[in-house]
Amino acid sequence: MGEFGSLGKMIMLFGVILLALGFLIAFGGKILPIGRLPGDIFVRKGNFTFYFPLVTSIILSIVLTILLNILFRK
Repeated sequence: MGEFGSLGKMIMLFGVILLALGFLIAFGGKILPIGRLPGDIFVRKGNFTFYFPLVTSIILSIVLTILLNILFRK
């Protein structure tokens, strides 16, 4: 039973993470300017549009690193 208990906790954690990500995707643009930060690369020339959220990716990586270190520290 012990193996299934830890598996259940991991599945619940992933569910909470997916719920939070879904909330940020749905309402994040209204609350925070995620994806529109200074330093994000946006190029539009004619019919071609290129967008690379560089600063957004860096900030998201730092936040997730901190959260996962706090959650999985033994």
